Amino acid sequence: MAEHDPVLCQEVVQELRVRPRGRYLDGTLGLGGHALGVLRACSPPPYVLGLDRDGQSLKEAESRILDQGLSEWVTLARSRFSRFPEMMRQLGWEDLHGAVLDLGVSSRHLDSAERGFGLHQDGPLDMRLDADSGEETAADLVNLADRERLERIIRDYGEEPMAGRIARQIQQRREKAPFRTTLELAEAVKSAYPAKWRRKARRHPATRTFQALRIAVNEELEELSAFLGRIPESLRPGGRVAVISFHSLEDRLVKWSFRKAARGCTCPEEQMVCTCSGRPRLRLVHKKPITPSAEEIARNRRARSAKMRVAEAPEDR
Repeated sequence: MAEHDPVLCQEVVQELRVRPRGRYLDGTLGLGGHALGVLRACSPPPYVLGLDRDGQSLKEAESRILDQGLSEWVTLARSRFSRFPEMMRQLGWEDLHGAVLDLGVSSRHLDSAERGFGLHQDGPLDMRLDADSGEETAADLVNLADRERLERIIRDYGEEPMAGRIARQIQQRREKAPFRTTLELAEAVKSAYPAKWRRKARRHPATRTFQALRIAVNEELEELSAFLGRIPESLRPGGRVAVISFHSLEDRLVKWSFRKAARGCTCPEEQMVCTCSGRPRLRLVHKKPITPSAEEIARNRRARSAKMRVAEAPEDR
């Protein structure tokens, strides 16, 4: 089986300070690259809890881990990563030595037309990370959401300046026939762009819209927010959490959540004097995010926008 090259893997292992028989969470298992990096970091290996919403990814990751003879150290579960405390309780784990999230959509998803994430191959307009969930698809959202909701999603999650024009174009097109495929939607979004903008665009005009719909369909920011709220209390003193993000919305959410936990104070920002006496729940390990080296970017172009932020549970809490 071909080797999987996860983003910032060496940096993850280094920042988590992996120790023998420690307890580690990989909340976005994917093909198991980061989990294998953690498992190989020391002898005897640590214990790893790997979570993923995609059943096929879990099967492939399990096969990779089995090939390395490391399966006895790993527990895999099909779950949203925000539900990690429930999975920990099932294992009898009270706390974690470390946790990692890689928030990027896997290459397998992006390159698979039938999953509906990409806009350069025609496929069903799906975009669900868990294709068997029975939950809302991108087609459901595009065809049934009112124009105001569509505009809000495209503007807020895609940071798209043409959100209003795109939402109106979608509304007009779906009145003639519902959207069913990725290329149908990509063409409609492209047509909403002024010709001058299309000529100057360095990427497909529908890129931000597809990102926004994917985030909305999978409730990605809600998932991340829930995880960030729960992870500080789940780390043992000195335990670390590393989060790799790929766009500004995720990175800002991680940055401000870590900063708030490091302040300790939960009083409203407009309140001049602290009355909660809150203690810091995390410590920022680095002031700035860790980014891939030039060598890694040359090896994997999809790593170029990655940013990893790391925080640590205080030793004296």
